[in-house]
Amino acid sequence: MKINNYGVNGINPYKRSADMVAKTEAAKQKQDKVEISSAAKELQSTNKISEARQEKVDQLKAQVQNGTYEIKPDEIAKKFADFYKQQ
Repeated sequence: MKINNYGVNGINPYKRSADMVAKTEAAKQKQDKVEISSAAKELQSTNKISEARQEKVDQLKAQVQNGTYEIKPDEIAKKFADFYKQQ
């Protein structure tokens, strides 16, 4: 009695694993890159708004530490009311 090949002919299981390794290596080679120009870096470092904001924060810290900072409840209530009226 003759037994023929069982299953599908022409499939090489080793080739399948080699293809999987090649696919993972190809995926590793594809990487995203982000490059920031020198002009953009310069804009980030010399931000006038952040400098002005830092000055204001420093002034408020000094007022709180000296005890001269005044809380204005009327203005706070008005801001809350305006905020909730907008929504």
